[in-house]
Amino acid sequence: MVAGDLISQNIPPLKTSDTGQTALNLMEIFRISHLPIVNSQDFLGLISDSDIYDMNQPEEPIGNHELTLLKPYVTTEQQFFEVIGLASRLKLTVIPVLDNNNHYKGVITTTDLIRHIAGISSMEQPGGIIVLETTERDYSLSQIAQIVESNNIKVLSMYITSPVESTKLEVTLKVNSTDLVSVIRTFERYNYDVKTWVTTDDSLDRFYSERFDLLMKYLNM
Repeated sequence: MVAGDLISQNIPPLKTSDTGQTALNLMEIFRISHLPIVNSQDFLGLISDSDIYDMNQPEEPIGNHELTLLKPYVTTEQQFFEVIGLASRLKLTVIPVLDNNNHYKGVITTTDLIRHIAGISSMEQPGGIIVLETTERDYSLSQIAQIVESNNIKVLSMYITSPVESTKLEVTLKVNSTDLVSVIRTFERYNYDVKTWVTTDDSLDRFYSERFDLLMKYLNM
């Protein structure tokens, strides 16, 4: 999946002739905090709601003000995880996308990123979550998969994070079963530290929300 496949067709760019109030209205409608400023096909920069409030004259055209705008962007062919890294590093709610001629093509929203992560992580499929803690030295993907499958359970997806100020790894497994007792006991017999497990729908929603922030931080390392 590349950036060009994730472009939102709904969010219009601003022009320098648009007012700050117009920008704020669009941000409220789409629940974002940034919008690109584009003249013709030229990407001029990304303006935030804070930039507009700092102008103190939201009824005036944006082009009347001297603004120091960030110019972050990805190209249409950049990979999905590079988009996540940029969004995380700069705390963006939209990521501008340019083609190989530096022409503006659209934006990717963080909402779209979350939705795509849910898809590739099998989050919407029924099952449970197991979070293991291990050292980098002891980490073995083949052994983890073998333990799960020995209990007649399949791994649907997996990702690894490194908590802040920790020398250990957290291995998050999405599996196709909500009956996790046997596999947890097997992990414990192999001296894995099972930090947490989740099986109910409400708990899964909270878990995914919390883990998305951790994933973003890890990809930014």
